[in-house]
Amino acid sequence: MKTIILAGGSGTRLWPLSRDAFPKQFLKIGEDQSLLQRTLRRFYKKGFPEDLLIVTNPECYFLVKTQAQELDPSLEARILIEPVRKNTGPAILFAVKYLVEHEGALLDDTFLVTPSDQIMDPEHQFIELMPQVETLAQQKYIVTFGIVPDKPETGYGYLETRLEEEMHKVIRFIEKPAQEVAQHYLNEGNYLWNSGIFAFTAQTLLTQIDKKSPELKQASLLTFEELKNHFAQLPSISIDYALMEKISEMVVIPLPLAWSDLGSWDTVFEALAKDANQNVKIGNIHDINTKNSLIYGGKRLISTIGLEDVIIVETEDALFLGKKGESQKVKEVVESLKKIKSKEIQEHVTVSRPWGHYSVLESGPRFKVKRIVVNPGQKLSLQMHYHRSEHWVVVNGTAKVIIGTEEKLLHENESIYISKSTLHRLENPGKVVLEMIEVQVGEYTGEDDIVRFEDIYGRLQ
Repeated sequence: MKTIILAGGSGTRLWPLSRDAFPKQFLKIGEDQSLLQRTLRRFYKKGFPEDLLIVTNPECYFLVKTQAQELDPSLEARILIEPVRKNTGPAILFAVKYLVEHEGALLDDTFLVTPSDQIMDPEHQFIELMPQVETLAQQKYIVTFGIVPDKPETGYGYLETRLEEEMHKVIRFIEKPAQEVAQHYLNEGNYLWNSGIFAFTAQTLLTQIDKKSPELKQASLLTFEELKNHFAQLPSISIDYALMEKISEMVVIPLPLAWSDLGSWDTVFEALAKDANQNVKIGNIHDINTKNSLIYGGKRLISTIGLEDVIIVETEDALFLGKKGESQKVKEVVESLKKIKSKEIQEHVTVSRPWGHYSVLESGPRFKVKRIVVNPGQKLSLQMHYHRSEHWVVVNGTAKVIIGTEEKLLHENESIYISKSTLHRLENPGKVVLEMIEVQVGEYTGEDDIVRFEDIYGRLQ
């Protein structure tokens, strides 16, 4: 069985912790490993690394690469990059074509497709179902998993099911319901939460797309290379809308375990351990007479008095306050912030890069101050800026700096100046982390004022 892990998407539902450039699968919530790493670990247990394929987009590639390498360096070779960010329909077709044409997978092999941002407990109950999944997929069914609901949840889609010959058939997909409808589904007992996890043979998928999906039919006839070249023209459509909601040859395996896609701050609250007052507290929190609340802090101390049923999420540049039960509306906040082009929805103050990361410490008209961290053996692109000059001060480690044709080593408490329109490069040649303070001065200090001439990470435009 080949496992396809979908790790693209954008970050909106757990804002301000997730951002457009830092979706929720990269968050480490309640554990030292991110949701992506926990997903990889789940399937890593059942097979070999070469049976995994992680699908992502160019914007998320280096985050995926970094987190995958933390588990196993060999997983870097198991990442497939979509040419542009699309929805799950094109992404799944792209991955299946790649595995068949470039990895030697057969059309009759079983493929399991899963999101990268779900948690389930106990995980072994899910993994133990793989032989049953294999059997059903080989009978030309598309297999999905339905979570047995334990409450009238309005934040999930549902599957209406019917038991036929000891097999649960999917009757229809249902959008997120209103509260009273969700309660009815819970009472009826034949409705399951839609997990978004599917299994099928490649031949079954392609046959069903040909029959039922006009949006993807022509794309399914292309070779992998042709699909790659035409990927930007494909519709951005989910696999549910494109195919799954239209077919009758689908069976569902009920999963009676604790499960969440952490699709809202309310579901985060439900998934995490609570104290004696039923509070979830992460960070430097000091609470008095506070009950049934989620308080998620960053670097600062958060103190509360007399609060109940609230959600507080603090990051370096944003603070979210909300009432429990209404956190699904966070996406409305994000949409309104998009309209005013707020930078707080795009990326964090601390931004990951393939060579390390940087944090914006202060900024204003004509200046920006950054803390730059470069990992051992890594180097930034050979670049120049038209609108700003830069001052670098080494705080820790050793910096190898190239300015024009000159090369210089800088050590702790040493500095250098790079003028506008000057070719330069920064490298960490040592075995310890390089930490620097960078002061930018100029009429424009945006990240797009970078002209790259060489880059070991393939980021040349």
